Amino acid sequence: MPVAIIFLFGIANFAMHKAVIESRHPMLEHARWLSSKRGQRVALVLEFLVLLAAMLLAGNGWPGLAIAYGIYTCLNGLTAWLILTGRV
Repeated sequence: MPVAIIFLFGIANFAMHKAVIESRHPMLEHARWLSSKRGQRVALVLEFLVLLAAMLLAGNGWPGLAIAYGIYTCLNGLTAWLILTGRV
């Protein structure tokens, strides 16, 4: 069950990450590597590696990692909301 929960959180993280990248927010210009297509792909690959590590650890006896990944998702959601609504 923790692996499935982490997987669902991962889908949300990818959606938020993609939305922020596509928003062309001026703050993203400060991270110039994120402005290029290659940088965007690298960022999504890193997001995937975090998801994969969380799922593998949860599947191998670390079920509490679902809570940690849930907190990570909430923080990503808060950040995405701040960026997408122009509050930052």
